[in-house]
Amino acid sequence: MTTPEISVIVPTYNRRAMVREAIASVLAQRGASFELIVVDDGSTDGTWEDLARRAGCGDSTLRAIRTANRGPAAARNCGLALARGRLIAFLDSDDLWAPDKLARQSAFMRANPHLAISQTAELWLRNGQRVNPGRRHLKRPGYFFADALRTCLISPSAVIVKRALLDEAGGFDEAMAACEDYDLWLRILARHPVGLLDEPLVTRRAGHPGQLSATIPALDRFRILALAKLLGDGTLDAERRAAAAEVMEEKCAIYAHGLACRGRAADAAFFIAAGRAAVERWRRAPDAELGRAIARMRATLTVSRGAGVP
Repeated sequence: MTTPEISVIVPTYNRRAMVREAIASVLAQRGASFELIVVDDGSTDGTWEDLARRAGCGDSTLRAIRTANRGPAAARNCGLALARGRLIAFLDSDDLWAPDKLARQSAFMRANPHLAISQTAELWLRNGQRVNPGRRHLKRPGYFFADALRTCLISPSAVIVKRALLDEAGGFDEAMAACEDYDLWLRILARHPVGLLDEPLVTRRAGHPGQLSATIPALDRFRILALAKLLGDGTLDAERRAAAAEVMEEKCAIYAHGLACRGRAADAAFFIAAGRAAVERWRRAPDAELGRAIARMRATLTVSRGAGVP
């Protein structure tokens, strides 16, 4: 069996119609050596039956895997465990690729061997209508760790990453039901530049009911955990530590305000104290209190999909 250059990983959950279109956009790729791994994260809408039927029709390019519902991080990690390519591409099941996306981007990676990760530009659709991203969302090349702290500037569907870099970074944090990509990209950006192929080779579709940002509440609690984990990394340089601490304090204040409005004074006080400690102590070095804070933050993420804020 020939080893493909690229492994494409598509996680999906209850997006039967959209994932069909996403798969079609992958199988339409021209001029690239790839395998496609679709991980069904415990769908209940017939997605798995569609995938199993298609995979059983003898299409050797497509491999379909079904798992219990554990979220996109676990689904992507499952795909990674099966991947054979030296390059990894992710596609969210609500997005689409242009037919030459893989060929153009893999050529870009070969032409820039110093890069371990790159992304392309995107077209944005909301409720089927073309929209323009705000200036803060515009993609950029190089080292942009500080800019990415407030706004996630890397899109999973636009990325190609060397498998060795994902192994080094440790993959996605499976405790995070959302913002797991923000967490991983920040860990990578702390040490690596990101290349940009400034061509809109991805169509990003938003506004549909199954979008995670619409179904999982209080996303800042995931971002705060990601920032605390960064501050727990004793190898982060002083400039990046200071930037991460500043943003963590901002997000803790926002989240704490929401908790206080819901009558959860003790939890609000914890996050206010964590934000203060970030700028007063953790910006210089991690300590045992930071470890305990991270453990408590993780405990707040045990809410099930679609449930209220814990």
